[in-house]
Amino acid sequence: MIRIAPNLFLDETALEESFLRASGPGGQNVNKVETAVQLRLDLDRAALPPAIRARLEKLAGHRLTLSGQVIVTSQQHRTQDRNRAEALESMIRLIQRAAVAPIRRVPTRPTFSSKKERLETKARRSSTKQTRGRVRDHD
Repeated sequence: MIRIAPNLFLDETALEESFLRASGPGGQNVNKVETAVQLRLDLDRAALPPAIRARLEKLAGHRLTLSGQVIVTSQQHRTQDRNRAEALESMIRLIQRAAVAPIRRVPTRPTFSSKKERLETKARRSSTKQTRGRVRDHD
């Protein structure tokens, strides 16, 4: 079990990793060794609470497949171990972001004084603009 939050754990069996050839640094090694890591999280097997799962699906965006898997790929480093750790850390951060419930906004009404100030400002601006006009010749 991987600890995500104090009371949220992720079952390791829901994670599946595969390796592929990476682009980027590595010299000739990049052509023969599969150092990039692709980590897949099966949301059905992950047993996440419904609210967290819904937020995770929304946060995952293009990383979410039609079959309900979240895919995270890492190819930043030259070694498979470092890429594996990076991919796992990225997946954990994504789930941690989904675990935080958004704060519900309570709509407020403008105060009487703010309404009064707004109307006074409008009146001042209106009178300023009304005094403007075409300049006439006083012959």
